[in-house]
Amino acid sequence: MQLHLQTWPDVERYLLRSQSIIIPIGSTEQHGPNGLIGTDALCAEAVARGVGEKAEALVAPTISVGMAQHHLGFPGSMTLSPTTLIAVIKDWVFSLSRHGFRRFYFINGHGGNIATVTAAFSEIYTVSSMDGAGNQASLQCRLRNWWQADGISALSRELYGSSEGSHATPSEVSMTWHLFPEAARPMRLDPEVAPNGEFADAADYRRRFPDGRIGSNPGLATGEAGKRLLDLAVAGLTSDYKRWAAA
Repeated sequence: MQLHLQTWPDVERYLLRSQSIIIPIGSTEQHGPNGLIGTDALCAEAVARGVGEKAEALVAPTISVGMAQHHLGFPGSMTLSPTTLIAVIKDWVFSLSRHGFRRFYFINGHGGNIATVTAAFSEIYTVSSMDGAGNQASLQCRLRNWWQADGISALSRELYGSSEGSHATPSEVSMTWHLFPEAARPMRLDPEVAPNGEFADAADYRRRFPDGRIGSNPGLATGEAGKRLLDLAVAGLTSDYKRWAAA
């Protein structure tokens, strides 16, 4: 159930049975020569919608631009600064809490968001701790990366072995090709597996990883594999969400 496809009476009725909501968060950034710029947001949104359907939970609009300064050396990439993303997450949560939501389950598609989202949670909890609300029901936030759902790592190893890498991975590219088969761009890459390593700013990233990939071979991506990965991610995070929302 997507929040933006409900009416306010629909949401009011939902809050009578649940105070939990799912929030997809991703990024708009390069994903190598054959991965879509919207990969991280598209994957997070698809998994979140799947979890929402199975758990009968509301799904908020996707936060589709994340903390991705290191990708700005590639055309089309966008970023929010860490402080801006923290402010966005706080406003998302406090807007919804005003109506009675108390539990916020973030499904993430971008590793670069993790530190900033965790910092945002600390900011949210600090406001709650310092407002003198006494025994008022606390706000609870949880961050889950779709690729860490039960079974995803094992399936990725089965499909891609050491070619999964850490950015522009065949797993995430496969999922987007399943979702948008008309946008698939199969190609052979040279080298087949990109180098690994660390990076600092956008210029440093572009020098070290000239085609945008890190340790991966998205030339192995297929839409069929993407469906398997999506179904597994939805199943794993649905179980996790249900346990957490019921606690």
